Amino acid sequence: MKKGFQFKGLKFLYVVIIAYVVLFFIENENALLSLQKALGILYQLLPIFLFIIIISALINYFLKPKQIIKHFGKDSGAKGVIYALLAGIISHGPMYAWYGMIQELREQGAKDSLLITFFYARAIKIPMLPFMLGIFGLAFTVILSFYILLFALLQGKVMGWLERE
Repeated sequence: MKKGFQFKGLKFLYVVIIAYVVLFFIENENALLSLQKALGILYQLLPIFLFIIIISALINYFLKPKQIIKHFGKDSGAKGVIYALLAGIISHGPMYAWYGMIQELREQGAKDSLLITFFYARAIKIPMLPFMLGIFGLAFTVILSFYILLFALLQGKVMGWLERE
């Protein structure tokens, strides 16, 4: 992690603490109410944070994107599409970290259509699903995830069609 990012985060934390202290002296009752609400929200989010950490650890331990992504060859068919969708969903981290591996895969004969499907499916983030469920509900989360996967497939198909042309 960059030091500048950490410093900005700490600076923000200090500003919030100072704001609470100042507010406590100006509006004692409102400051306590605000602090109580903030701690209540944090208390509600702690199980979600724990769940996200456990799911991320399990995914990183059992499912290695490099193992799945090797199935992106020219003769992969429907199996390759499924692997592209799954690899996109379970992959995380910054996109630029994947560029080197994507370039290698292209050089080794991976289909661009599957790589496009992979890129688009990355919009579904497993660690964020509990937040989406908590904030937007099950129906919204399922429908949004369905549309992301549908358009990942469509973009892959369009790219496959363009490759043939």
